[in-house]
This record gives sequence, structure tokens and C-alpha cells, in this order.
Amino acid sequence: MPTNTRSKYRGSRTCGGGTHKNRRGAGNRGGRGRAGHRDHRWSHFLLAGQIHNGKNGFVSARKVKVPVLDIGEIDQIAEYLVQAGIAETEEGAILLDAADIGVEKVLGGGQVTHVLKVTAASFSAQAKEKIEAAGGQALTI
Repeated sequence: MPTNTRSKYRGSRTCGGGTHKNRRGAGNRGGRGRAGHRDHRWSHFLLAGQIHNGKNGFVSARKVKVPVLDIGEIDQIAEYLVQAGIAETEEGAILLDAADIGVEKVLGGGQVTHVLKVTAASFSAQAKEKIEAAGGQALTI
């Protein structure tokens, strides 16, 4: 005749778990779910080729990333763009449409050493100042 193993704990407050504090909360069992298990990181690395340690922060659905480039970088590649046929030279100035190189907004980082006439969707105030200080023009579409 099988015995009921639960019956031996009837009337016992802690059912063999020691003091009443011992089995309280998820911390006693090492967390909830897969907390503390690191093997999922390695399997994700094997599948996707990247280490993924969870999510941080939040991502706004309204935020739209605009392709940007500093005017200093445009100045550095200006001669190459003329050779490649993407930009043109006219009266000593280099004419460039930023959309041709995939840029919507021109930022003001770097130095301008060439006379540039750049057309873009938008410019930062510092980028306009640097282009005009070098004798060029910042044209907005």
C-alpha cells in the first residue's frame, strides 16, 4: 500500500524547509525564469554572430535617422568626387549635390580648404559659416 508523502507534512508550518524565512521569494531559488543562466548568450552568438546581452533604454518610434556628413569630410573627398564625376568644377569652385553621395544634412565638423558650392536638404549653422568663410555657398533644396 503506497503511502502519501504529503501527509507527513500536514500540520507542519514549513514542510521541512527549515525556518519560515528560508523558502520566501524568488531569490531563494536563484531568480525567476532563466535569470542567471548565460548559455543563451553563446547560442545567440552562434546563430547571429553577435553577443546580445538584453535591451537597454528605449527607442522612440518617432525618431528618424537622417544621413549626415561633416563638411570637413566633404572637403577632404572633394577632389576625388570631381575625378569620379560625382562633382563638377566651375570657376574655381567645386559644385556638389549632397544627395548624390547619400547625404541629407551637412554638419559643421572639420575644416574647409576648398571653395565649395554644396546643395543639400539642410545645413547646420556652423557648416554654413565655414562654407561661406572659405568663399563658397551653401544652397538648400
